[in-house]
Amino acid sequence: MKNNTNKSEADWQDQLTDEEYQILRQGKTEPPFSGELLDMDEEGTYRCAACGNRLFSSETKFKSGSGWPSFYNVIDNNNVQLKEDRSHGMRRTEVTCANCGSHLGHVFPDGPKPTGQRYCINSLALDFSSEN
Repeated sequence: MKNNTNKSEADWQDQLTDEEYQILRQGKTEPPFSGELLDMDEEGTYRCAACGNRLFSSETKFKSGSGWPSFYNVIDNNNVQLKEDRSHGMRRTEVTCANCGSHLGHVFPDGPKPTGQRYCINSLALDFSSEN
């Protein structure tokens, strides 16, 4: 896992809650419909909960019905990394933070226009700020 922040896994464990650590650093997934940011409809920016990297704008958030916050685009393609994920007998594309390497969720090709993408992201992987 890429880590441009020069933090050890022990540092991450000290910084994050147990649930955040499991998702962000170990690639787990929070239960559907459990995240605090799922129904958030305020204007602002969603950042990586581990390092603060700007990831998604509220302008691209939509209700997908999947149980996780969904976005049809990222703020900047350089802020995320995509990689093939063949875990759990599925073929998916994992989304990670390009700055700290933390697991955010997955992206699927069934989103709305204009991109057709659905970035399905764990609430615990995100911090929301009403400031851009």
